[in-house]
Amino acid sequence: MSSNFVLGMNCKLYYSTTLVDASSHTPDLLSWTELDNVQDVTTNLETGEADITTRANGGWRATAATLKDGGIEFEMLWKPGDSGFEALQDAWDAGDEIAITALDGADDTSGSQGIAGNFTVTNFSRSEPLEEAAKVSVTLKPSSYTQWYTVS
Repeated sequence: MSSNFVLGMNCKLYYSTTLVDASSHTPDLLSWTELDNVQDVTTNLETGEADITTRANGGWRATAATLKDGGIEFEMLWKPGDSGFEALQDAWDAGDEIAITALDGADDTSGSQGIAGNFTVTNFSRSEPLEEAAKVSVTLKPSSYTQWYTVS
């Protein structure tokens, strides 16, 4: 059955301890591990702007796209012993990069797409609500290599 939308619960977030690079470690060659202990993932994608307005623009401001920016934010259960939790906590603690891909489907499904690359964990904040499970809010920012990735 084909549909015209993607449910958030069917999207996938993956990590790898092998970093992505432009030649030998492209996203399609890495062994990805699913981060299945996550909730409410948000992928923020933006492009910077340069004002290129001239008098020839007929009174309209003109803009050109410049550098892309992105980030991934999500919550996960505070779950020591979970390999994904520990990989992110270790990356945050050491200030190391971690390879991440946020796809709209499984990494073995042709056509799944999303951002992929090396990220730095810039936020790893624990919340402890009285009547809920302890959670960690995670923010990832691109660091050394980033691309839009489509599974072939």
